[in-house]
Amino acid sequence: MKKITATKLRAELYRVLDEVLATGESVEVVRESGSVILKPAVSEKRARGRRRKPSSNPNLVVGDPDDLVHFDWSSYWKPRL
Repeated sequence: MKKITATKLRAELYRVLDEVLATGESVEVVRESGSVILKPAVSEKRARGRRRKPSSNPNLVVGDPDDLVHFDWSSYWKPRL
């Protein structure tokens, strides 16, 4: 495990965070009052694997697609001014 001072972490914060994420290796930040360990967390997205691609199902719209064209969206659409 790599050890760095809090001052060095402050100066190189984003580089250290990128390194932790890229390598998966923890970094110990040493201070006079104690130390803190930075380690990568496994997010749910990474744990599940790659993102799924959108479906290319031509029957995705259930019903008559012409109903969507002639639907009055004005009561749902609120423009921001």
